[in-house]
Amino acid sequence: MKRITLLFTICLAACFLSPAAFAFSLPASSQQLVVGQAASWNSSYVELTFYERSGSGSWKKVGKSWKGRLGRNGLAWGRGIHPVPGGATMKREGDGRAPAGVFHLGGAWGYDASIQRNPALNYIQVTPRCLWYEDSSSPFYNQYRRIPHNPKTSEEKKAQMKQGDHAHSLKLFIAHNAYPNTQPYAGSSIFFHIWRGGGSKSTAGCTTMSESSLRNLIARVDPGKKPLYVLLPKAEYKSLRSSWRLP
Repeated sequence: MKRITLLFTICLAACFLSPAAFAFSLPASSQQLVVGQAASWNSSYVELTFYERSGSGSWKKVGKSWKGRLGRNGLAWGRGIHPVPGGATMKREGDGRAPAGVFHLGGAWGYDASIQRNPALNYIQVTPRCLWYEDSSSPFYNQYRRIPHNPKTSEEKKAQMKQGDHAHSLKLFIAHNAYPNTQPYAGSSIFFHIWRGGGSKSTAGCTTMSESSLRNLIARVDPGKKPLYVLLPKAEYKSLRSSWRLP
């Protein structure tokens, strides 16, 4: 009996220690996928690749892979649709890390009156009245709001989406820690957006790339195909590839 109990305890511990042990795979309904692979948990560089599939078929690469930048301190597990191993380092507000895992893709925001996109992809032209809350104490934490007046309160002014900043002139939402399952201090305002310094600068947690690459990505995204973003260090990607049914 003691031996059986010991074996059960070891197996249970292994399940919490290994993310591959969790019963998870990419949803069958998802037909588009952006894959980002970093060299390690502490790398701020990423290689991005776009995939599509039809029905239950295999993933097919679309176009060429391209380069991007991540958080200045690398990656940490984020809050998406994926399982997270017990004891894992989680993404926190202000930690300078990009969230790793599997995430739905949301709408786009930008300065242009219109952009090339699938008609089903929601696009909002940013104005001074567009707010995105990064204050964990706010009831609107990690949420977008458009108010009927120019920001007046300190809270509204602090949440105002960036104006006149080319790097933020176009962005696509990565649904990390997203409403309605938002958790305070778990990280906010995670997007794909334009990189700074031609890719010479890292980010606070977003995934950035050249403007042309971002525009091409947004033009490809079809909400009807339930697009996802998978971001992992290469070693974790390799170990999870089979169980998660990654490309």
